[in-house]
Amino acid sequence: MIIISPSVLAADFSKLGEELKKVEQAGAEYIHLDVMDGQFVPNISFGAPVISAVRKCSSAVFDVHLMIVDPQRYIDDFVKAGADLITIHYESCDDPASVLKYIRSKGLRAAVAIKPNTDVSVVYPLLDEVDMVLIMTVEPGFGGQKLIPHTIEKVRELRAYMNEKGVSLDIQVDGGITPENLPTLIEAGANVIVAGSAIFKAEDPAAVIAEMKKI
Repeated sequence: MIIISPSVLAADFSKLGEELKKVEQAGAEYIHLDVMDGQFVPNISFGAPVISAVRKCSSAVFDVHLMIVDPQRYIDDFVKAGADLITIHYESCDDPASVLKYIRSKGLRAAVAIKPNTDVSVVYPLLDEVDMVLIMTVEPGFGGQKLIPHTIEKVRELRAYMNEKGVSLDIQVDGGITPENLPTLIEAGANVIVAGSAIFKAEDPAAVIAEMKKI
């Protein structure tokens, strides 16, 4: 099943609660919340207090993507804020397996993400600890970038490995995704689609989400 997860980086922050309601009503199952600390990535976004504030505005799955150094420090804060799924970066800590286990011990779903130039094989030993793998299709840190073509092969390689091992997990893709390049990503094996500008900036978000789901 294809799941759409609009990225709030592209939303109008002056009316964030209304924006989340809008895309949920338009058919989005997840809301993608990018947390950036200015260290792991060269940008700062928002933290747990903002997520807590808008939690009451949406019943969608809060898909919290931590682009921060040493994410273990803040897992409890995001659990309390209302996260349903927490993604950490493989590159952000020394022992991602222990952080993923901790997230799951709190009753949440856990995911691991890799940057475009990280070899996809690094996540293979972690597949027993996760519910989803996020393959970044742009360099993390800023919205509005164009998809990096070679990342599609990472999706294909990961899905092939999972199929070979009999593993059934979600593969999420994030960055520069549009209705035009989406068919290739789905064919490669992705099924959770993060899209920011393509949805939040659309005149008719429901039409964009419906088109993505048709694909």
